[in-house]
Amino acid sequence: MKEENNFLIRFAGPQDVKAIAALHVTTFMETHGAAGPTLETRQGQWTNLFQNFDGSWFCIVIEDNNGNLIGFARGQSYDHTDLPDYNGTLNKIYLLREYHKIGLGKKMLCAVVHEFINRGISSMVLFGDASNPSNKFYEAMGGEKLMSDTGEFHGGYGWKNFDAIVERCKQIHQ
Repeated sequence: MKEENNFLIRFAGPQDVKAIAALHVTTFMETHGAAGPTLETRQGQWTNLFQNFDGSWFCIVIEDNNGNLIGFARGQSYDHTDLPDYNGTLNKIYLLREYHKIGLGKKMLCAVVHEFINRGISSMVLFGDASNPSNKFYEAMGGEKLMSDTGEFHGGYGWKNFDAIVERCKQIHQ
């Protein structure tokens, strides 16, 4: 069994583009059960992000003890009038399936929250797929389902403040 202590969480940089793009393609397929954009498309997207870095976003990666990327999360500021209670968005969070359920997703999410707090961001929203099996993870980490005006759930979760998730993160790191 894999243990959660043999991994490094760090900020991504331009040198990680190829590895993040490959990981993005694989984890998207694992999560959604369907092919998404190609490796070339993902490389182009990530290259563009890093070439046009404006400080409004960050990417955290997790690597195994061999230096291979196994997960990533991207956070950015969020300023939309449709959801004024949130000033950050967890834009992406993916972890290779073989590393699920050993605490690494929680550690990545905690790293994102920590960075948001460092940036003066005190809440976040996540837009996902309503049928994603990872939704249970978001709920376990204190995410509240965002319902439509008609009471339907379309995959969005929100953390209006980070108090509860910070407490969960403290328990993880003890």
